[in-house]
Order: sequence, then C-alpha cells, then structure tokens
Amino acid sequence: MDVLTPILTDNWDAERAWTLASYESRGGYDALKKALSMSQDDVIAAVKDSGLRGRGGAGFPTGMKWSFIPQDNPNPKYLVVNADESEPGTCKDIPLMMASPHTLVEGVIISSYAIRANKAFIYVRGEVLHVVRRLQRAVQEAYLAGHLGTDIHGSGYDLDLVVHAGAGAYICGEETALLDSLEGRRGQPRLRPPFPAVAGLYASPTVINNVESIASVPSIIANGADWFASMGTEKSKGFGIFSLSGHVNRPGQYEAPLGITLRQLIELAGGMRNGNQLKFWTPGGSSTPLLNSEHLDVPLDFEAVGEAGSMLGTRALQIFDDTTCVVRAVLRWTEFYKHESCGKCTPCREGTWWLTQTLARLENGQGSEEDLDLLLDQCDNILGRAFCALGDGATSPITSSIKYFRADYLAHLEHGGCPFDPMASTVFAAEGASA
Repeated sequence: MDVLTPILTDNWDAERAWTLASYESRGGYDALKKALSMSQDDVIAAVKDSGLRGRGGAGFPTGMKWSFIPQDNPNPKYLVVNADESEPGTCKDIPLMMASPHTLVEGVIISSYAIRANKAFIYVRGEVLHVVRRLQRAVQEAYLAGHLGTDIHGSGYDLDLVVHAGAGAYICGEETALLDSLEGRRGQPRLRPPFPAVAGLYASPTVINNVESIASVPSIIANGADWFASMGTEKSKGFGIFSLSGHVNRPGQYEAPLGITLRQLIELAGGMRNGNQLKFWTPGGSSTPLLNSEHLDVPLDFEAVGEAGSMLGTRALQIFDDTTCVVRAVLRWTEFYKHESCGKCTPCREGTWWLTQTLARLENGQGSEEDLDLLLDQCDNILGRAFCALGDGATSPITSSIKYFRADYLAHLEHGGCPFDPMASTVFAAEGASA
C-alpha cells in the first residue's frame, strides 16, 4: 500500500542518523540557509500558507500562533519546544528526537528566526535521559558547525539553544505548567489571560510548540508551502507520524498524510495480532474518547475524528482486540490521571480520586448499575470545570467506554468480577458481555 510519506522519518534507517554528518549528507541545514535568506515575515507566511497545524494535540495553526507575538513588545522573545511527551500511548516525539535530533534543532533555529527570538529552549522529559544526552550532543554539534551561536552563517542573526530536562511530571505537558517548571517553580497551570504569546516565559512573548510541529518546519521551507499543503485533507494539511501500539503485528511509527484511515494503518501494520478482531482504540492517546470497530474508515484528520466524537490529538493509536477488558483498561488510565493531577484545582484533584474508586468497584464486580450513572455524574462535575485540560482528558475514556461498552460494565456485575481471564486470554461468555 503506497500511502506512506517518509519525510520526518526518511533518514531514520541511515547509519548513525543522529549525527550531524549523516544529517547534512541528506541535505540537512539547507533549509536553514534558505530561511536566513528570507525575511522573518516571509518565513511566517510560508508556514501559514502550508496549513501546518499543531502536532501536539490541539491542532492550532502554527503560523497563526507565531503571528500573535507582539513585535512592539520591548521584552525578549522566546521559543519553547514542548518535548515533555508522557501521555499513555503517545510515543512519536521521543523516537524522532532519538533518531534524528538535528531535524528538531534545525526547525528550532528557523522558527526562532521567524519570531525574532534569540533564546530557545527544548523542554524534554527528564526520565528519558538517553534523549536528553542525544539532544545535548546535537546542539553541541550545531554550535561547532556555526548553525547556532552568534552571526549564524553571516546573517547577523544570533541564537542560543538550551536543552532543559524536566523532573518528570505529566502536568508539565500543559504549556503554562511547562513555563512555570522552566522558570524553576512547581509545574502547575497558569490562569489565562495573559496568554503565553503576550506574557509567557519570564513574562515575555513566548511561542510554545510541539516537537513534531517544529520538526516539520524545515521541510516546508525547503520544499515550499504548496508542497506541504498538497498532502492531507482540505482543512488538515500535510503529513504526520501515526504511532500504532497494542494488538497489531507490527507496532511502530507510520508517517502518512492526514486523512488516512485506521483500516489502512492496521493493514500496513500487518493486521491484528492472532487474527483477532478490533474492539476499541484511541485516536489521539488516552485522553481522547475511545472509538470502536465502527470507526475503522473514519479519516484520521482533525475534522472527521471530531465529527466521530473524539479528537485526533497526538495520533497515538492504541489498538485493543476483542480479548481486552475495556473496564480494566479505562481503570488503568484513570489511575494514571489521578496520580498525575497537580492538585491545584478541586474538580481534578478530588474528582480523579473518586473516579478510580468507582471504577475499581465496578472492575471487581461490586456495586450496581447505578454506579454507571454515578460515574457519568462525576465526569460531568469535572468536565469543563478543571483548571486545565487534564481533568477533561481523564473523563474522556470513561464516558466514551460507557457509551460503546455499557454491556461490558454490566457483565462485571453479573459475573461478580472481571469476565476476562488473563491466563487463558479469553473472555467468559457472560450474558450481556459485548466482547
């Protein structure tokens, strides 16, 4: 099936792909030299015209976000790359930084030039020490080659780039919590407004973008906005890395135009494991509402997935077959959100705790059918009332799983526990179980 578009992943199989020599042998940093010959406004216009939307989950137009930076503000401008990838199922940025860190570094330099920033940061999750070290070496190589520092390639443009290791908090994936952490404070979301574009890092104008968003910029500058816009769908332009994990024969990273379907991706991944049937899946990580086998042919773009009742998010496709207990999976995710809640707001701090209590009771076959209504009521009290999107994300798998798999919850009550037998990898024929 000829639907893959290896661009960000094109050099991953090269020998020592992470080194400067390997990257430059394939045209690396040519886009930087081209960008430095353009005006900053022309670079922003190219990214705008390409239709690139944020690859970190929200899908906000990248070029538009850059244009929000008030150039009449006397404070320094900053670019911050959000590399704090830590949501269950999301696993595209870390492989990208490991395989080809210079793709990101080149994107950082071009993007910083466009918004007139002379200082940039890559905020990376501290637990992935191997990624931190690889990024640090790539930045060092870029300095030694003259791609970073003062008067880059005789352009008169100066840029310093810092690789900052966080302390391992999921909440720091929220952009304002990331800024607090970067400033040395406890990572907790900020009240907005003011927005980061006006008062972000050190109360100065700041652009915060995901790794893949920034890494996509060099290819846009090198090949043109029309080239990028020719891929994808009408409103969701370009390509993206789709991370398939779970019950497929060949899990991994599949780079393809937006609008590809899960059916096509599963075929590329060698089909479902052991010939089993698809039961449920996440289109954008564990914080997005679940979809089921009825959604195999939904185009994976921002609009179509939204119309299906979910979000494209980070394109973290977690695939679960019909041997999986949906209640247990949802409980595990909810335990994660309870643990990672920063505790700043009551709906999230208290709500996620109560969600795990109710879910654990149902998983053990205790309680009654009324507990499902209690769960939905708890979710309703969290959704839209939490300080940031963590609380909203915690409710998504619960409400969607009850919508599509209510019978599975009831089967736990009828069976007096989970009807799934992990030793035999089978599902008991409990009356009413949809599995």
